Amino acid sequence: MRHFLTLKDYSKEEILEILELAHKIKNETKKGVFKDYMPKNTLGMIFEKSSTRTRVSFEVGIYQLGGVGLFLSSNDIQLGRGEPMSDTSRVVSSMVDMVMIRTFAQSKIEEFAKYSKVPVINGLTTEYHPVQLMADYMTIQEAGLDKDLVVAYIGDGNNLAHSWLMLASKLGFELRIATPKGYEVDENILNDALEFAKESGAKISIGNDPKEACKDATVITTDTWVSMGQEEEKEQRLKDFDGYIVDDAMMKLGSKNAKFLHCLPAYRGYEVSEDVIEGQDSLVFEEAENRLHAQKGVMVWLHNLRKKEQ
Repeated sequence: MRHFLTLKDYSKEEILEILELAHKIKNETKKGVFKDYMPKNTLGMIFEKSSTRTRVSFEVGIYQLGGVGLFLSSNDIQLGRGEPMSDTSRVVSSMVDMVMIRTFAQSKIEEFAKYSKVPVINGLTTEYHPVQLMADYMTIQEAGLDKDLVVAYIGDGNNLAHSWLMLASKLGFELRIATPKGYEVDENILNDALEFAKESGAKISIGNDPKEACKDATVITTDTWVSMGQEEEKEQRLKDFDGYIVDDAMMKLGSKNAKFLHCLPAYRGYEVSEDVIEGQDSLVFEEAENRLHAQKGVMVWLHNLRKKEQ
């Protein structure tokens, strides 16, 4: 059974196929056409980490596809009281048609998937955030930036940076990551990306100079410097990330028509300036909306694949 846990598990052709389906469903939606791609299907949504975009996009998405979403926070189910992930998986997956999990360690979602009877989607883990990258690339395609794409990722070497590594290495575009010293990407994930890049032709560079990374880039992107669970590190992180704000000066280093992306929530004045996020080159709110459409593509693709295999 196929799950959607990381882009590492997907080929270039499969990623583009899912996105083509997402564009198709989005275009239908914009015309007021809502097809029952997943009639009477139930999506179990397990949240060990809170969210705005992930919950709204998945819950609205499954409804628009003809199904229903079931919100399950860790406070609502026995998982929050110490029930093994394997037991939760076997029980929940026996009652729903698909599961989305937003949690901490990637190992937890992999364990859930191991015992699940239905497809599992990664809504975010500490290591990866694949559904966000599907929305990001969908936005890039709509803006006509997918040809000769050069992405500069500025900031923390976190789950977003790791997912950019996977996407670039699979699709074959240029990715430059600039992080402060001590906040680099995971070495094992980087090595995986470099191996995939040998086949795709992706050009991947890792450094500590944000200005160098942004030079002539067509897309400049960042993420919050202080993610959930890192609040105690906030003061130190703000010092360490000094000089990494994406502001007008940073954007001007990019190509003439460079665009700005951010997965949100954004902390204005820290990782991005007010002028940039509200400026004409910002696509962050189109990007946020595309979480809905990209995830519908993922769900329908997994649903259709499962029907073929049954």
